[in-house]
Amino acid sequence: MCGIAGMVGQRDPRLLRGMARILAHRGPDDEGFYEDGLVGLAARRLKIIDLVGGHQPLANEDKSCWLVFNGEIYNFRELRARLESKGHRFGSNTDGETILHLYEEEGDGCLRHLEGMFAFALWDRPRRRVLLARDHLGIKPLYYRLDGGRLAFASELKALLLDPACPRELDLDALAQFLTFLYIPSPATIFRGIRKLPPGHSLVFENGRATVRAYWDLSFERPRLEDRREAHARVLAALKESVQRHLVSDVPLGVFLSSGMDSSTVVALMRSVATGPIKTFTLDFEESSFSEAAAARVVAQAFGTEHREFVVRPDVADLLPRLVWHLDEPLGDSSLIVTYLVSELARREVTVALSGIGGDELFFGYPRYLGARLARYYSTLPLPFRQALGSVARWLPDSARSDNPPGRVRRFLEAGPLAEAERYVSWVSFLAPEALGELLPGRRSAIDPRALHLDHFRRCSAADVRDALLYLDLKTYLPDDLLMLGDKMSMAASLELRVPFCDRRLVELLAQVAPTVRAPGLRLKLFLREVMAPLLPAEVLRQPKRGFMVPLTQWFRGPLKSLALDLLGEESVRAGGVLNPVAVRRLLDAHLGGSRSYFDQLFALLVFRLWQDAYLDGWPARRRAVMAEVDRA
Repeated sequence: MCGIAGMVGQRDPRLLRGMARILAHRGPDDEGFYEDGLVGLAARRLKIIDLVGGHQPLANEDKSCWLVFNGEIYNFRELRARLESKGHRFGSNTDGETILHLYEEEGDGCLRHLEGMFAFALWDRPRRRVLLARDHLGIKPLYYRLDGGRLAFASELKALLLDPACPRELDLDALAQFLTFLYIPSPATIFRGIRKLPPGHSLVFENGRATVRAYWDLSFERPRLEDRREAHARVLAALKESVQRHLVSDVPLGVFLSSGMDSSTVVALMRSVATGPIKTFTLDFEESSFSEAAAARVVAQAFGTEHREFVVRPDVADLLPRLVWHLDEPLGDSSLIVTYLVSELARREVTVALSGIGGDELFFGYPRYLGARLARYYSTLPLPFRQALGSVARWLPDSARSDNPPGRVRRFLEAGPLAEAERYVSWVSFLAPEALGELLPGRRSAIDPRALHLDHFRRCSAADVRDALLYLDLKTYLPDDLLMLGDKMSMAASLELRVPFCDRRLVELLAQVAPTVRAPGLRLKLFLREVMAPLLPAEVLRQPKRGFMVPLTQWFRGPLKSLALDLLGEESVRAGGVLNPVAVRRLLDAHLGGSRSYFDQLFALLVFRLWQDAYLDGWPARRRAVMAEVDRA
């Protein structure tokens, strides 16, 4: 795993070294640079494969092509054998070098052969062009900035901000998306002029111009797999193959183990394809209702893992500002705290960890999916009746429970009169348009922050709503929330995170399984339970769905209360100059008074205010400190 950075069109050696320095947590083991005229490439390396010979940047035989690469190519051995048979000579045993020789053979078409997680930049010296690419599902991030005839790119946004010519102008439309969904979907970022390369896309920069293209998309148009037994067998085989590929490593690896189906599946399949010891890591909170230790222990004992349990008492008010710094952009998913803590603890024993991220999207694991199916029946009721119920539902109180059942019923009924796409997108929204307008009075744009989500939902050509839901979440929530926080929080601890459920072949196979087989009935994860029934303990198969949650409600009443009251107080919010302090206070009062549960929205606002401190108010001092380190070195 690595951090990469570079510039094409105007080289600045000092800035290039600063970009590498600020990415050091992504690659503490090695540092390398390539400079040629107007081109500069930089890499920080966390050694995983070929510990001795994998120094970056990498070059082909005649040094006509150079590569900086972040990620893992899981089919590199097969590709290498094919390329060597055609006469290519390799200078290392690293997986990244495969990309260079494959590019020599097939140009940009090399992307269709790569299996894994990756973000890379390849400089083609004779053609004076650079190819940037990001993996199919967006496991690895890649930011870029175009400025006239110059391109700059990096694994993290903060590296681009080191350039004093890079404006730090807030994108209020992106902020509106963040406040609506708690993340910023690609290709936008929180800053105007800086973009995220979307998953499954490449960017070619030559002659001072950039062209962004999609090289992969998920299709549901193939013949559907409708035989249940055949589907079980093929999906189980694909899961095993994916887990086996994800075990390729020259350093110790482990698994994040919760009480859920997804991580339990990873452990079970890992045991079925590997004979060596398996290290598992479980994070536990003192709050008993959030404890997953007992259920995780059942899985660990069943498969004989070397199990570690950690009871954490985090000083969350002290920890959160550090995590926001590593995020680069505001991200309001509170599971980022858990991800960092378990990454930090696992890093004491391993360098690589596997996670169950992606299982809910592929195997119908969210309650909102059931709501979308029920809504198809509910929508057959007369519109005036649904409108009346929606009006009455506004008076339903919230529950103190984290899953808030009355709140879910209220949201279901309030969205009842809407069309299918608008209804679902309203469920995954955390602020209605009216509330958003109150929070961001300075935003004059007519752009609907929900437009991209609605477009993805409608673009899916599948007739079944279950396919549309899978497509939408693979385009938005999975890459820009779960995978983004997974990458940033694990890399903050210098740990490589691997996600076997986000395997391109597995995803394409699941899209081929008929939705009546993949998501039958009204029980969450039923298909995965059926597939894994021969391998998992009965206790795990019976476990109800649980999210990767933290006790936010308790924290807002305890360790986070002082910080929240400070940063979300009227004087502080007014000084921030973006949010409406009266609207923020209204949310805070309603939550603390118990009339509404707004802990998700308040956590997002708290993250944004901490982000303002780090990337707007505090950035000049941070930049000076980084560049001073470069000068001293």
